Amino acid sequence: STLPLMFDQINILRNLDTGSLSSTFPFTSNELTQDEGILYGVNRHNNSLIIFDRFKLENANSVIFAKSGSGKSYFVKLECLRYLMLGTDVIVVDPEKEYKMLCDAVGGSYLDISLNSDKRINPFDLPVNAKEPGEDVLRSNISSLHGLVNLMAGGLSPEEDSVIDKAFYETYALKDITADPESQQNEPPLLIDFVNVLGNMNGTESLRARLTKYVEGSFASLYNQRTNFELKPGFVVFSVRDLEESLRPIAMYTILNYIWTKIRMEMRRRIMVIDEAWWMMQYEDSAK
Repeated sequence: STLPLMFDQINILRNLDTGSLSSTFPFTSNELTQDEGILYGVNRHNNSLIIFDRFKLENANSVIFAKSGSGKSYFVKLECLRYLMLGTDVIVVDPEKEYKMLCDAVGGSYLDISLNSDKRINPFDLPVNAKEPGEDVLRSNISSLHGLVNLMAGGLSPEEDSVIDKAFYETYALKDITADPESQQNEPPLLIDFVNVLGNMNGTESLRARLTKYVEGSFASLYNQRTNFELKPGFVVFSVRDLEESLRPIAMYTILNYIWTKIRMEMRRRIMVIDEAWWMMQYEDSAK
């Protein structure tokens, strides 16, 4: 009876209610329209609009994969523009200078991070007015610095790994910065202060030698100066296209840490775009 021969050997009949019967006519399609959100496109099944708000989901994160030329960047730029019109902050890490025209068009801030740029980030900055205990703030930043130094030094030996934690606390102590939130308003140290502290500790000669180029050599201007700009609301783009390829993962790590330090102070809608995320995924610390 189940063969497609139209012979019903069993002859068992069953009444269908309209709900069951309707399932045999699959000529309708789901609507993808919400009451709030932005326009993403047209549902080709029924020509209805796809209006969707990613912030209504339990988790608003997304990742975009597609072959070259299929429109990944166009899609992301369009989404950013439409959310920007609804008051959402947009932060972009741009390795290919793709977002410059868009940033200029909407009156955003375009920050070129390179050896020749005047924009600098001090990785030792601590968040101001953080809503966390001072001890957690300091420990969190030292954990981030641990990863940064690991990237800069090209890996740490077990001995170096155990000694730099103490060195970070001593570096902050030089500026009278402790777990006390009041002390964290003091001017933060620089990378040169950390390297000098390492100079007073045993077993750090190799590590100091690997970090010297970031405090005295050609890269000193990039990592050994105070932060000289503020992350503003609206559209902000960090460009790392003009950086040496070996410096890109370190710069991206520093930028992400700076952004996290700033945005954790105030809860609001933000979209952060990591364009060409594989730049960071190549390295364990920046991937984390």
